[in-house]
Amino acid sequence: VQLVESGGGSVQAGGSLRLTCTSSKLIDVRCGFSWHRQAPGKERGWVASMNTGNNVAYKSDVQGRFTISQVYYGNTFYLFMNNLQPEDTAVYYCKASLVDDDCDYQFGQGTQVTVS
Repeated sequence: VQLVESGGGSVQAGGSLRLTCTSSKLIDVRCGFSWHRQAPGKERGWVASMNTGNNVAYKSDVQGRFTISQVYYGNTFYLFMNNLQPEDTAVYYCKASLVDDDCDYQFGQGTQVTVS
């Protein structure tokens, strides 16, 4: 695994967290990158993404509360989460492709976010 998420934790409703995705190698921004989450008893689903043109897209229920960042230092991007709600409780995963991987995406191992 070459992507590592961090920044999860337990917060009260209305709180904020910043998730970080860091890679051991350079991220290929031409392939785009994204955040996903898996709530208990549910399948993993898409949350937010940024494509090669820096265009962003968000799942409707996080629009206006979550912000995906660009890639910094060539290997790090973030998910800023505000006004968190209990329904945001999930394991959050970043997804990206590394340089020379021909857009062969991979996920990190995930970070737990719990909102009470």
